[in-house]
Amino acid sequence: MNTVTRSEYRNNKIHPLKLTLWVGIGSIIMMFAAFTSAFIVRRSAGNWYEFELPSLFFINTLVIMLSSVTLQLSYQGFKTGKEQQYKRLLLATFVLGIAFVVLQYKGWEQMTAMGATITVNPSSSFIYVISGLHAAHVLGGIAALTTAIIHAYYLPYKPTLRRKQRFELVLQYWHFVDILWIYLVIFFALNL
Repeated sequence: MNTVTRSEYRNNKIHPLKLTLWVGIGSIIMMFAAFTSAFIVRRSAGNWYEFELPSLFFINTLVIMLSSVTLQLSYQGFKTGKEQQYKRLLLATFVLGIAFVVLQYKGWEQMTAMGATITVNPSSSFIYVISGLHAAHVLGGIAALTTAIIHAYYLPYKPTLRRKQRFELVLQYWHFVDILWIYLVIFFALNL
């Protein structure tokens, strides 16, 4: 019989913060699945205003995808001792995250200009609510990025296990909101 020592068991367990993040991500997935399901059910009921998704939603997709690339490269720089790469790309990710939120707002302005206001029809209301909830989650990611930037610039560069784990949490969450947005844009484009 193979026995596992206590230290081996401890080393193979998932970190509690990572588990918490994954449970949170699971909850967010369920929430967005519920909203997109409600979207489909409501659309089949009729009285559905059809409009084209604003072009800024697609530009925003490129922005958030680029932000995932910059954050991944920042993480690689952190792990491999490339301090300047780590810091600069972390800042670039922050700027791209802010750009995403600003462009999202501009996308809503485009919707309003084409007559798809939040109150005109359930179709546009769903877009505002779902994309607004996503933007709120991006703002949460920006808050986490802010903390990571403070650590990068105000603490001595030291890729300790604890800092690596914190960075991984930010990285995983950011990649998640990126993938979620790609899903939402494809969903909107196919169902409007």
